Amino acid sequence: MLNEMLINVFVSAAKVSDVMREFSDVYKQQFPVSLFHCVRFDIEGGTGKQSQLLHRKDPLEGRNIFSGNLFQYLEENRKWRNRFVNVSNNYDLHLYESRTAHERGLHPKVRVGCAGYRALDSMDHYLDLVQQSLPGSHPFIKCATPFPLILWHPYARHHYFCVMTEKEQKKWLAVLQDCVRHANNGLPEVCSVMTPAFTDSVRLYRQNKGHYGPWDMMCGEPPQILANLVMETLHPQLRDVIGRRLKGKLQQRQRHWMMISDAVYRQVCSQTKGQYEALLQSCETQRASLDSRLRTDMDQIITSKEHVCTKIRGLVLPKAEELVRTSVQPYLISILEALMEPTSQGFSELRDVFSGELVDMSKNCINQGDKDKLAHQMERVSMLAFHPVKMQSCYEKMEDLNLEGLQDRFYWTSPSVFISRAQILMRQLADDAVYTFEQLLSQSLEAQRGEEAEEEDDDVVKAIQRCQDRVLKKYDYDSSTVRKKFFREALQQIIIPFMLQELTPSCSPELPGFKEMIFEDFSQFLVVENLFEEVVLQSVSKDIMMAVRDAAVQRKHNLYRDSIVLTNSDPNLHLLEEAPPVDWAAKFGVEGSPDEVGGGGGGGGEITACGKRRKQVVSMIQLDGVPLPYESCMEVPGVELIPEEEHQEGEEVKSPDSVDQIRGLINPVMEVVLPVKEEEKEEEEGVTPVSGTLTTEDGVQEEVTYVSTVVSTTAAKDRAVFNCIQPGNPIHHWFNIWSDSQLVNNLV
Repeated sequence: MLNEMLINVFVSAAKVSDVMREFSDVYKQQFPVSLFHCVRFDIEGGTGKQSQLLHRKDPLEGRNIFSGNLFQYLEENRKWRNRFVNVSNNYDLHLYESRTAHERGLHPKVRVGCAGYRALDSMDHYLDLVQQSLPGSHPFIKCATPFPLILWHPYARHHYFCVMTEKEQKKWLAVLQDCVRHANNGLPEVCSVMTPAFTDSVRLYRQNKGHYGPWDMMCGEPPQILANLVMETLHPQLRDVIGRRLKGKLQQRQRHWMMISDAVYRQVCSQTKGQYEALLQSCETQRASLDSRLRTDMDQIITSKEHVCTKIRGLVLPKAEELVRTSVQPYLISILEALMEPTSQGFSELRDVFSGELVDMSKNCINQGDKDKLAHQMERVSMLAFHPVKMQSCYEKMEDLNLEGLQDRFYWTSPSVFISRAQILMRQLADDAVYTFEQLLSQSLEAQRGEEAEEEDDDVVKAIQRCQDRVLKKYDYDSSTVRKKFFREALQQIIIPFMLQELTPSCSPELPGFKEMIFEDFSQFLVVENLFEEVVLQSVSKDIMMAVRDAAVQRKHNLYRDSIVLTNSDPNLHLLEEAPPVDWAAKFGVEGSPDEVGGGGGGGGEITACGKRRKQVVSMIQLDGVPLPYESCMEVPGVELIPEEEHQEGEEVKSPDSVDQIRGLINPVMEVVLPVKEEEKEEEEGVTPVSGTLTTEDGVQEEVTYVSTVVSTTAAKDRAVFNCIQPGNPIHHWFNIWSDSQLVNNLV
């Protein structure tokens, strides 16, 4: 194993150096091009259609997504342990020994970033994926319950969890899928130079290697994406070299291979991180001078670009138009229909979910007859977009996307990129709708303040209905705009790589000749390969636009025509976008803890540095008849679980409040009674406390007190009642009981 790990170290280091050298050359070429487009956009301006809904900048500020208990499989000792899991607002998983450890601010045992992972709830599905990595796979772990949850990664360590009920499994699966969806959403678009330069460099690098089309592993931070780029070729090589050298049974070989793969991946990530940071630093040092040159010579650069593009069109257009006519146009409508059906169903389901939440809120306001209850309702509605369980029905519509008949024809592998992108757009649009509704309702209620109304509750319900109608109209327009843009981009991602793959062999030999037409001073900003791709894109853009425009005429997809433009329908609405978020609890003077107002569900919030408790988006899971109140690190029971506390169904399990209760949890007193026959019972002869020093497993010496119960020496009459007194530390120990009875010693 050691020799194999040494091989991995040298092989991976050499591979990282090779990949980063080639990638750096491409990135240094693309950085000035990306800066050129950014500066040109700043000078010329121009934006797309203005959205009707408002957008908030940081919707998850001061919130957690979810927290609860899971059983985690520990590969170190091959046992299942209970863990408290907190899903923070950056969608990372933090695993603690107990909820108490989390609330005390201790460091988590494990932190899991979900970029590149897939959330699974089936062991069979998991084994199918493992089979792709190491052939001949068989189950090598036995799940403690029938409800597994697995985070699978093609290169990194896998994480195994399980829960007690199907209800828990569905809820946790929705949460984990949302974490993966968020982490795989790509790089932030706020970096108008770095992000395009990086994504174009990765795409061009893979195209040079013969890989066209969307890439599933374009997820995480740039160093992680580069590590995925390295592992794309390194992983199969290691499997061929080392896989057949592993010894032992199949299950053991699988474990060893996963350990090797994870170790190599972590090492590659650390190497790409350092080299990428150095690459960024070298490019940033040139940015100021490049920006100055661009702003000075922008007109000349644009003129030179148009001249070269005209020459390239003469070469490319005849071939591109023929390819579009024979291999693209016959399938364009079928691709679009396959995309539109599940996407439109998902956005329609989202509209129904949003409307249903507002209708429920109106009913609750009427039934409860208390205007102050509106704060509780609005706090729950405000996080609708980030509630993966409530949004699951919308996301599931998109899972039905089926492009199997078209994948082979256009040389791409999986529709997961489009599914994930559409789901992210649903979440964003849902949050925009909720935020717009909040601002409109707050404005409406402010206007009603000071006005005496005979039926105050009716006024609130009417205000909710009016705001709902306004928001739904804006939602329909923005939904149409977002979907049409998504369809255009999806068609481009499918068709353009196919056309580049078909046209490159015949066109690339003639492209170097066009470099002579570019002035040397402008050669950094005008790259022939990029201009070639622009020409290919222009050759098919008209057909894509026409196909989407014709689809908008069909009423079944509920799309607005391009001629319908809503402008200044609410001229003062966008002034509210810069307004601070509405604090509904303060607005109506609601009393109670933040988690009560925020729907934290069982106090799962996290204490922040300023002493406030984070509100939780998804409520805690409360098992019916199987409470897990505040356990620490428990092994999964081998028999049917016995509840530790009795409580009424639906009653909330609360944390201990009194000092005695807390002390009882830290220093538990346990009483064990050995059963004996009634006729053999006799009085105890005495109890003798003895003080001494005990060395624990971690080498720490603790002062303890042993309580020895002296009983009869007759084996038939042996019995003992003993207290196991624990010193003031969080580790539970069993102590030997001093006794004259051989039976008691054997028991302990």
